[in-house]
This record gives sequence, structure tokens and C-alpha cells, in this order.
Amino acid sequence: MMLTGIVLDSPDAKELAAFYHRLLGWTVTLEEDHWVMLGAPAGGPGLSFQTEKNYVRPVWPPGPGDPQMGMHLDIRVDDLPAAVAHAEKAGATLADFQPQDHVRVCLDPVGHPFCLYVDD
Repeated sequence: MMLTGIVLDSPDAKELAAFYHRLLGWTVTLEEDHWVMLGAPAGGPGLSFQTEKNYVRPVWPPGPGDPQMGMHLDIRVDDLPAAVAHAEKAGATLADFQPQDHVRVCLDPVGHPFCLYVDD
């Protein structure tokens, strides 16, 4: 078995793919009406986005009964403040709850949490 990609649901696959393209700079490798794939420049698993008409925005941090994030992306960076500024310029928001000093939890435009972090 080989993991070939990670798929994020969204109310609009093209809009969410455009955000991650701005954030990561990855290339669109396939675009259909309700499906977009971004390829990692160094190879390996890419990111895909599918339109889900019944999408429910996850809550971070979740409380009892809240929609769970289900998964999140970890993105290593060299400069945490600069990476947060870049993510916000791309369309992310910095989450109110930040559980660690060397990690910043951000939310993509449809609420998926992702972590920007620097190695200790």
C-alpha cells in the first residue's frame, strides 16, 4: 500500500485549492468541476480537494457535540511569525486557542485547522 494523497472536503473545491496554492505554492495537477489536486514539488503525497454540498465547518478547539476537525496538516517552517503572516495573507486566520509555544494553529478559509511549527 502507498499513501498517494490527502483529501479535504470543502463547500467549493476550487476555492479551497486556490487557498492552499497561495499558501504552499504547489502546482495544480488536475482540475475538474468538483475536484482539484495539488502536487508537492518534491514528489510524494499531494493535496486534493472535493466539493461536499453538505460540508460542515469543524470547530477548533472542539467542545462536546461540536464538529471535529477529523485531521489536520502539520507544516514545518523556518520562521514562525513570517509563516503566520504569509498564511494570513493567503486567507487563513490564526486560531484563538494556541496549545504550544513553537506551534501556531491556523484555520483555512473553510475551518480546517493546520499547524505551522518550527523544530525545537
